[in-house]
Amino acid sequence: MAEAKTYPAPVTNPETAAFWEAAKQGKLMIKRCTACGEPHYFPRSICPFCFSDQTAWEQSSGEATIYSFSLMRKSPTGPYAIAYVTLKEGPSLQTNIVDCDLETLKIGQTVKVVFKPTEGAPLPFFTPA
Repeated sequence: MAEAKTYPAPVTNPETAAFWEAAKQGKLMIKRCTACGEPHYFPRSICPFCFSDQTAWEQSSGEATIYSFSLMRKSPTGPYAIAYVTLKEGPSLQTNIVDCDLETLKIGQTVKVVFKPTEGAPLPFFTPA
């Protein structure tokens, strides 16, 4: 039987603490700038579009589409897929695609967030919807 994959615990700080607390509840959070209206990921206190510090937490639907991906077939931990996905809310993020047959992945495929446990907060990854 294959050994369960383990993931490193994320490093938290006061700026990202709310993100990781929400992850413990199975919620993927993004930030939206209240000055320019743009959503962004990874959540940070300064908007990367207009540099305003007027940002607010918002729960993402967790639904996304694969924009691009690469299969890493030769790895000490086994094959994996790294991808850029675009959230339904707009931001794109780099992630891993998990819990699927990697050979069936396609650009434009719908995926959804799934959280994987660590010794700290769970990490968000994506799996086919």
